[in-house]
Amino acid sequence: MKILTVIGARPQFIKAAVVSKALRERPGLNEFLVHTGQHFDQNMSEIFFEQMGIAKPYANLGISGGSHAEMTGEMLVQIERLIIQTKPHVVLVYGDTNSTLAGALSAAKLCCPVAHVEAGLRSDNRKMPEEINRIITDHVSDLLFAPTEDSIRTLIKEGIPTTKIVRTGDVMLDASLLFGELAGKNSKIMHELELEEKKFALCTFHRAENVDNPEILEWIVKGLTQVAERTEVVIPMHPRTRQRMHSFGLMEEISKSAKVCAPLGYLDILQLEKHSTIILTDSGGIQKEAFFNRVPCVTLRTETEWKELLSGGHNRLAVPLEDSIVEKVTQAQESDLDWSVDLYGNGKSSSTIVDAIFENYGPNEPVL
Repeated sequence: MKILTVIGARPQFIKAAVVSKALRERPGLNEFLVHTGQHFDQNMSEIFFEQMGIAKPYANLGISGGSHAEMTGEMLVQIERLIIQTKPHVVLVYGDTNSTLAGALSAAKLCCPVAHVEAGLRSDNRKMPEEINRIITDHVSDLLFAPTEDSIRTLIKEGIPTTKIVRTGDVMLDASLLFGELAGKNSKIMHELELEEKKFALCTFHRAENVDNPEILEWIVKGLTQVAERTEVVIPMHPRTRQRMHSFGLMEEISKSAKVCAPLGYLDILQLEKHSTIILTDSGGIQKEAFFNRVPCVTLRTETEWKELLSGGHNRLAVPLEDSIVEKVTQAQESDLDWSVDLYGNGKSSSTIVDAIFENYGPNEPVL
């Protein structure tokens, strides 16, 4: 049985690491891994393959930059060729990026089954490109792997047949459990950055709506400066963010208040998350990793796809230009949170996904 997997961005590398491991352990399955190249920085891409034992990609398309249409269009052309060439039983896609959309559309147009990991997530904000990618991918997919009960309800509400939906839990929990111990043994980042456990805040931000808007970016810098007055702030800075910080004249200001470093590999990020006292981010994946590590989180956005984290107070939104970041941090740190709630399964999501793929497509001949 042949599976063609399409990935291209940091969160997808992490998810694919655990699912691909489960695929390799199942006799009779052969995975063709396609890296679109959407993330091209070494620390944002290659280091994940090195640290997490992901097999060398069958193809690296090297597609990055340009508009959404340019990027997605070029991916469509090249992924279509690869599907025709490899004749997979199913195309597996992850999350909500342009790579996800291109992989799903390429397969659907060729009548090749599509399986979507992290189906059913919604921010309810269609101004976000990721929201459009999620909706379209879900509605052309044949097998939808929903991580939470909320995501299942969303899919059913949108008319997706229940026969296509599989409740899996979250593969990010699988990854956190699998690589957490390895991070503890191998990561030296706490020593390298001269950090003390539970005496620093970890912050990441990279979304276009945050960093491309000088007013919002200034709001973030001001808020982090205030947080830094009470605890050390560490920022592994995304290349896009660094570029905008320089363009808007904010880099010097943030460097005076926070400890800014280059993007980090997954193991180093896990270590920082585990030992931080608070996490501030606009990343969907890190919101969940905060929960896995029992660290309160403040999300620098107007909404989140992971709504279940808001209801228990494990995560709270700091709405740009409306809320005070430092006040949200104070609220989070002073809250008595219940970390025992079961939101994302038992850490065996990858096996559930592989079982479902094999059961649905293993006995079949490839469509092409």
